[in-house]
Amino acid sequence: MLHDLIRCPSVTPEEGGALDVLESVLTRLGFEVHRMTFSDANTPDVENLYARIGTAEPHLMFAGHTDVVPVGNEADWSLAPFEGEIKDGHMFGRGAVDMKGGIACFIAAVENYLTGGKSPAGSISLLITGDEEGPSINGTDKLLKWAKDKGEVWDAAIVGEPTNPTVLGDVIKNGRRGSLSGILTVKGVQGHSAYPHFADNPVRGLVDLLNALLGMPFDEGTDNFEPTNLEVTSIDVGNPAVNVIPAEVKATFNIRFNDTWDGETAKAEILRRFEEGAKTANIRQGKDGDAIFDVEWIGRVSHVFLTRDNRLTGMLSSAIQSVTGKVPELTTGGGTSDARFIKDYCPVVEFGLVGQTMHQVDERVALSDLDTLTAVYVKFLEDYFDDKS
Repeated sequence: MLHDLIRCPSVTPEEGGALDVLESVLTRLGFEVHRMTFSDANTPDVENLYARIGTAEPHLMFAGHTDVVPVGNEADWSLAPFEGEIKDGHMFGRGAVDMKGGIACFIAAVENYLTGGKSPAGSISLLITGDEEGPSINGTDKLLKWAKDKGEVWDAAIVGEPTNPTVLGDVIKNGRRGSLSGILTVKGVQGHSAYPHFADNPVRGLVDLLNALLGMPFDEGTDNFEPTNLEVTSIDVGNPAVNVIPAEVKATFNIRFNDTWDGETAKAEILRRFEEGAKTANIRQGKDGDAIFDVEWIGRVSHVFLTRDNRLTGMLSSAIQSVTGKVPELTTGGGTSDARFIKDYCPVVEFGLVGQTMHQVDERVALSDLDTLTAVYVKFLEDYFDDKS
């Protein structure tokens, strides 16, 4: 199944045939499969898939994405990125670990669990999107709303992202920090670099504003989360001339915030720091008045969350320990995922393959890890649906 999925060039937002592969397998297993395309202004249309087997409770969701990032320079790959070839006990290809491998393992686990015509003592659904690696507008968020409007209710969810840093069984992610991005623009007055008294150089002001932004830590972390971290990711004046003082300068930034903050309080603190910096900004020596700046918030706020469902985390931890012998750590580090949408509908955790090669040239997965992850998912399904509590 993974070989067939890798052979689908499903670079965001292209479906590439990956959902055709899943629909064929899931229909054979007895799932009711729905495919729908969502649209929005200024973003590509995205095709998604929702499938369910069973009608009873409890209802377990598995969530994932078949879209992948671009391959980069294909000539740098040892094996073709969309062939799914095997070498030295690994399958190579874009999406092998992020995250077509996780999807293949879960479906294989469901087939194993259903062997002999047995039905789950509850329901299993798969929520598969095609834009997790992109803007995440026409995927999981809208698919969840569509399913809810159809009457779908979930008791728990697993996202099959590659969570493990080194060895399968290291980590379960039971939460994520929030994320917020913005663009700082500092205004000046364009002029000749030899006549600075006729101009105001906004780059000077930008330095002071960024010093105020980055000068002090936002916090020291909390019991469940790493410290809040802000990074300036780009600085640009758009100025091709070496003898012209620019009229404005822009800096983009991204903050990953813990449960000390929410989107609004993080925005307020960032603006407070900019305002403090603007009071001392030196755009031009002897100039009176604060630096003139503007902040544009881009994208949507990803909110911080923590899953406290001990039944879900405990049962998954037990399954991992039973198969691998490892006791996984519960962590909230790393970036964002579609779990940020699912948390509003049911408890959610993330557990998948080892992610060391995700987004890299020669992305690959150990065949032994595919077997192990499938076994973990099988054990979890057995425990989850056999548990009478």
